[in-house]
Amino acid sequence: MIKPSSSNTHNRKVRIITKVLTSAIKLWLRTQLSQVSHLEVQIKASDRQLLAGCIPGLSISASHAVYQGLSITQIELEAENIQLNVASILKGQPLQLSAVVPVMGKLVVEEQDLNNSLSSPLLANAINDVLVTVLPECSLNSKSITWRKITLDNQLLILNGIPISDPEGVFFNVYLGLELLNGQELQLTKVQIKTHQDVLLDRNSPYIINLGTDVDIQEISLIPGQLSCYGRINVNP
Repeated sequence: MIKPSSSNTHNRKVRIITKVLTSAIKLWLRTQLSQVSHLEVQIKASDRQLLAGCIPGLSISASHAVYQGLSITQIELEAENIQLNVASILKGQPLQLSAVVPVMGKLVVEEQDLNNSLSSPLLANAINDVLVTVLPECSLNSKSITWRKITLDNQLLILNGIPISDPEGVFFNVYLGLELLNGQELQLTKVQIKTHQDVLLDRNSPYIINLGTDVDIQEISLIPGQLSCYGRINVNP
């Protein structure tokens, strides 16, 4: 009987570790998502790096994913220098990061997916956080609005809503011009709130939205029917 060489045994061990790590990452991602139609994970590491619990590169691709009720059409992520406790993962314990991981990625959300997310608390809170500095200047209250539709145009976001207290009443539109000021700040320009009869607010001076130091947005684009964003975000342990 010919015994397997030590190198073959080592290679099989590494392939098993790669398979287990890939499965663990996919499992962790699926626990974060309530729905995903396609999910692909690719680990970029040498044998020695894997055995030491270091992944120099990791790519993740997902389409039609739903996170906390928010539908994301397409997402592509690239992470570097990931530190993991491989021994604990091989024992069946959940994946846990040992250090902050910078992640570069592109996110695409189509208008239909955005409208499918109108009941998401995550999206509703984001809209309210944006408008809380805008709406006090007029007679509307951001927390008493039912959002019926979102329209994406050229660098323009249009929110169509109606007061909860008067669901059969007059609807209104909020027009928000969106620009990237720098990596951590977005700028809302030419803010307008209109009904079919009246202009409730018309302001050209910008509103600034601070995204925090864990974010570094390099590009954001609004075209008819689609919002796309490219940049970096830090994933904390």
